Amino acid sequence: MLIMGVGKSKIDPCPLSLPWGKSPSVDMSQRPHEADSKKSDDISLRDIAEHSHGALTPSGEREGTEATEEVPEEDEEEVFLKFVILHAEDDTDEALRVQNLLQNDFGIKPGIIFAEMPCGRQHLQNLDDAVNGSAWTILLLTENFLRDTWCKFQFYTSLMNSVNRQHKYNSVIPLRPLNNPLPRERTPFALRTINALEEESRGFPTQVERIFQESVYKIQQSIWKETRTTLQRQSIA
Repeated sequence: MLIMGVGKSKIDPCPLSLPWGKSPSVDMSQRPHEADSKKSDDISLRDIAEHSHGALTPSGEREGTEATEEVPEEDEEEVFLKFVILHAEDDTDEALRVQNLLQNDFGIKPGIIFAEMPCGRQHLQNLDDAVNGSAWTILLLTENFLRDTWCKFQFYTSLMNSVNRQHKYNSVIPLRPLNNPLPRERTPFALRTINALEEESRGFPTQVERIFQESVYKIQQSIWKETRTTLQRQSIA
């Protein structure tokens, strides 16, 4: 995901980890003269003090600098998610509960809820990444869902995406949770045409196993990888 970088600073070419009392150009294992040895100590301490001022700075500043310098250059590999849960802002806790239920009790992982998408990015970009970076889009149908204009936009956009993209057909899953579910009679007509998961139903486990099939996930994952590869080649060209 939703499926769903950090800056790097230039590293000081002078090593910060030279041991005290040693110099790169002086072999301290040979001590024929005490005077020469003491002189070597003085030189190495002075050299380290000049080039490794970070060792004498406050610990907070030093830790911040080291953390920045040690950031790995490689980008983290993105993962194609099994599902993303779209939910109202007031339903974050309920969304997390359903996420844990699907992942821990049914082994459908990895999954994400929309509240976990990266901060500081446009909602539309996060929505696109969430829907197209996962195999299934779960709409958490609660009383709060229809009160949120953004949620209405989410479910209409998700439905249109599933219609316009063949491999996304039947990928939108309405789910009525145990807590504060949206009554069927108040569910928008567009969603009433889709069989919703009913958590309170005795057939809920069977429904989950029938919908979230590994074979379907593999097909969508393959298409997702091919699409990303094509876009990367186009950006390089």
